[in-house]
Amino acid sequence: MTQRCERSGLRLAVSLCDFIERRALPGTGIEADAFWRNSAAVFAHFTTENRALLAQRDRMQARIDAWHAARKDQPLKPASYHTFLREIGYLTDEPVPFQVRTANVDAEIAEQAGPQLVVPVLNARFLLNAVNARWGSLYDALYGTDVVPHIDGERTSGFDPARGQRVVAYAKGLLDELVPLTAGKHAEVTQWQVSDGSLRAVLVSAKTTALEPRSGATFAGYRGAPADPSAILLRHNGLHIELLLDRTSATGRSDPSGLADVILESALTTIVDLEDSIAAVDAEDKVAAYANWLGLMQGNLSASFDKGGATVNRALNPDRGWIGPQGNAISLRGRALLFVRNVGHLLTTPAVLLPDGTEAPEGILDGIVTSLIAMHDLRATGRTKNSRTGSVYIVKPKLHGPEETAFTDRLFSAIEDMLGLERYTLKVGVMDEERRTSANLAACIAAVRNRVVFINTGFLDRTGDEIHTSMIAGAMIAKTQMKSAPWLSTYEDRNVKIGLACGLPGRAQIGKGMWAAPDRMADMMAQKIAPPQAGATTAWVPSPTAATLHALHYHRVDAFARQRELATEATPPLDDLLQIPLQTARRPTAEEIAREVDNNVQGILGYVVRWIDQGVGCSKVPDINDINLMEDRATLRISSQHVANWLLHGVCSIEQVEDSLRRMALKVDAQNAGTPSYRSITQDGTASLALQAARALMFEGTRQPNGYTEPLLHEFRRRAKLRDAATAGVD
Repeated sequence: MTQRCERSGLRLAVSLCDFIERRALPGTGIEADAFWRNSAAVFAHFTTENRALLAQRDRMQARIDAWHAARKDQPLKPASYHTFLREIGYLTDEPVPFQVRTANVDAEIAEQAGPQLVVPVLNARFLLNAVNARWGSLYDALYGTDVVPHIDGERTSGFDPARGQRVVAYAKGLLDELVPLTAGKHAEVTQWQVSDGSLRAVLVSAKTTALEPRSGATFAGYRGAPADPSAILLRHNGLHIELLLDRTSATGRSDPSGLADVILESALTTIVDLEDSIAAVDAEDKVAAYANWLGLMQGNLSASFDKGGATVNRALNPDRGWIGPQGNAISLRGRALLFVRNVGHLLTTPAVLLPDGTEAPEGILDGIVTSLIAMHDLRATGRTKNSRTGSVYIVKPKLHGPEETAFTDRLFSAIEDMLGLERYTLKVGVMDEERRTSANLAACIAAVRNRVVFINTGFLDRTGDEIHTSMIAGAMIAKTQMKSAPWLSTYEDRNVKIGLACGLPGRAQIGKGMWAAPDRMADMMAQKIAPPQAGATTAWVPSPTAATLHALHYHRVDAFARQRELATEATPPLDDLLQIPLQTARRPTAEEIAREVDNNVQGILGYVVRWIDQGVGCSKVPDINDINLMEDRATLRISSQHVANWLLHGVCSIEQVEDSLRRMALKVDAQNAGTPSYRSITQDGTASLALQAARALMFEGTRQPNGYTEPLLHEFRRRAKLRDAATAGVD
């Protein structure tokens, strides 16, 4: 049983109370009594409204379900459907045209376009990797992935010199493309020189050349001696490229110019995630999450791990320095600018019990505690600095429409007041991932016009909500068909066009969702250029390596120039967004149904075995074809809702899903064979909590609030922790 202490009428887990009072508060200038008194006031003021907003979701969904049920087997009439949605308040009036007024925004958000990482807060090593991914080795990214195709005969372990040469040649080809010379190629350079503030390159022919000015690339700095620099810093499309020169290094000694590596400015921003990518179900988990966020804000987070038999210690990178063209010292941030993603409005947490004995809304707790911790950055109490403009960046997920967005704005104002922060210190990233938000996006942005720094799209959660909202309307098309459904392309396009019309450029990011296949970087390079082409200034990638590679897309496409072009185009109509992706052309064949069910069931099982039994919220999970995909609760939501929809409308049967569960359990067990601490689904049989969770997600999917997976996942994860604690006690 959780040990508790009482503060201002709140019954707190002792671990949380101790963390706040002994670690988070010191250095902020806030006394513990005042903090708890003000926290209790915030909970008292906002909890009732939080509950009312959730009840409103349920009422709307019930009315939508009833409307579709009353028209069963009738063709959907868009005009009457849209009128109905307005009548129940699902659709709101468009706001009078406006421009956002967000101020004090860091350059990584307002002025630069580049990759964004999302990293689970509970894994310190991953956290540090992601924060330090501001700069990445292009040579390493190319050598370790399939962007440079592997050929027969290459070594599978150790360094292969032949592959290394192909990587260098590929990288120099990229330099020729992005930062070309007025004459010659980068492969012909034998010497770099800095003279009178200008950069010159000597070619093998002894001819001197310079950067081609029409490319937009500029000389930004160097290290070492001007006549023989050890590093050259270039700038192109707002991003930096560093040429490392070292004729004594393994790579540089065989290179004509001594080029040892090409370092790309990569992950401009990183979202430290307390939501979809972690499994945090109790006070113990929440304190661990908050502690790592504190380590980042104080700059002292570290991690040690074994690599090849040696202990590796990792910490936050320092800033990076060069000599400017005119001899002045310049410095660039060595780390990604950090956002923190709080949970949404649905969840509650046992870490705090309110005076009435109920669990506190977890989103309110996250807002209070993550903002308190960020004060260490604002007060510059630590070793590093995150925001140079005095802002705290909080991503708020799973908002349903303008009222919930306005609630977030008021909540943030109350937190600013209790912490003594200036108004709009707390900035907000609005995740456009729920149907009611994307249908009313301009009104949502208007509700946070003074603090918005981020909007984005996300295929998976948005599709999960698409299915659940229209669950009763009919059977949905297959998941693979969703990516070409009219509503999805409209959703992606409207998000950008509305963001542009509301004045986000220069004040806020417009982002796109995750590349989910971390081992398929060649495919990513072919496809992920789409976000900057669509006018997005950032997009999510699954790893530091992917961030370095994705940065090349922002060199190839000037996202801000694309925004200026797109701003003249019309926004796609709302009618196109509200097209429900129902099976209308034809019913899938028996083979297609079986394949879709197996694919969904295997993905659900593969994810929940880690979430429930190991507390892993996001990881590379092999799909039914043994391809590793990044899975989190968003992927689980769409898969479970899709099965629930097909069960409801008789596309598949309970018996078919049960048969798939039996077969896919064997496959998932085989895929995880040899994994430490893995619990076999088939050996546990019906006692397997992971199997029980998977069944509940599908068979009870129509009853889950907005189709979310969190209530069931949290229930079964808590049971698993109790089981493991009891087993440890017996041992």
